[in-house]
Amino acid sequence: MSTHINAPQGAIAPLVLLPGDPLRAKFIAENFLKDAVCYNEVRGMYGFTGTYNGKKVSVQGTGMGQPSMSIYAQELFQFYDVQKAIRIGTAGGVSEEVPCRSVILANGASTDSNLQTQRFGFNHYAPVPDFELLNTAYNKSKELGIKAFVGQCFSGDRFYDENETWKFWKKYGIIGIEMEAAELYTLAAEFKRKALAILTVSNNFVTGEETTSQERQESFTNMMKLALETITQ
Repeated sequence: MSTHINAPQGAIAPLVLLPGDPLRAKFIAENFLKDAVCYNEVRGMYGFTGTYNGKKVSVQGTGMGQPSMSIYAQELFQFYDVQKAIRIGTAGGVSEEVPCRSVILANGASTDSNLQTQRFGFNHYAPVPDFELLNTAYNKSKELGIKAFVGQCFSGDRFYDENETWKFWKKYGIIGIEMEAAELYTLAAEFKRKALAILTVSNNFVTGEETTSQERQESFTNMMKLALETITQ
């Protein structure tokens, strides 16, 4: 067991999906995994292991923000030998061409997080996903008929941002604003593991379109299906 995950060795699969919302983890376990068993309820951060297409897969909630993602991703990599991790979460769209409910495959993650400053000081690290996972997800999206946009996201530390920094990041080609991918990509690089962020656009800063909280928890099934098909290849 680790500090925040109450699971014995062997209870967590080497393939893990990482939703921020623990209730999304529960939804995936109940609707996509076969014979799912709950291995973690510490702090209400549910974790489940089951099978998908005959392969053992886990789904672990991580909470919101990079510090929370950092805790769970590091413990999964360091103590449970997780080899592949796919974040499945929501993002705010910053392009008129990426409407609500679109899927983003994040091929890079810029960030303003002080976590990177603590690690790298004045150096600038570029967090990127594993190419094999990215390529598989892109090809799988075509097979499944899911419209997926490949582009950079921005992992910010602030949710309520009165400075509207999305306008600045839009100028440099960012297509989605979220809060966790940069830390996941950085930890995957440190531990020599494979990671990817597959995101669903829950709101669009440019058009003002938004989805409901229930949709965000339960109806973004394209992202869930795509992540499961990708990680089990």
